[in-house]
Amino acid sequence: MTQIPAKSPLLPTDDAARELARKLMHHAQSAALATLDESGAPFVSLVGCACLEDGSPLLLVSHLSQHTRHMLARPAVSLLFSDIGKGDPLAHPRLSVSGRAEPIPQDSPMLAPARHLYLDSHPKAQLYIDFADFVLMIIKPNRIALNGGFGRAYTLEPDDLRQTPQK
Repeated sequence: MTQIPAKSPLLPTDDAARELARKLMHHAQSAALATLDESGAPFVSLVGCACLEDGSPLLLVSHLSQHTRHMLARPAVSLLFSDIGKGDPLAHPRLSVSGRAEPIPQDSPMLAPARHLYLDSHPKAQLYIDFADFVLMIIKPNRIALNGGFGRAYTLEPDDLRQTPQK
């Protein structure tokens, strides 16, 4: 019997898909974070996030948390951003961003602008951002999947998440 190749469910990535992905990330206050634990098993937690201009997610995490220890030992991670509304949650847009977690060193010139950006998105973090156990981490995206709702699936590139200049 001859098999008929399945048609790809992915649509060509267009400007509307790029804009939706950027909107999901830039308006998100939190995301589900998947890390790998000591045994290599998946571990999911909820983290606060902001988004850098280049589209990289920015997290403020504590060395006391399991997910931070996981990221430092195994930096491969995935984040899920979603726009939940009324009705079926699977009918709403969501974005999976997989990549590599990288802590921002204390002596990095990136630290001050990243700190400012995170606090702009999460003003209450001012209470604990300077605690010794907290670190800002950038997630460098390498795989991005957008589900824009029923029948609207796309694969994006890291540059697709970059903010476009305002006109």
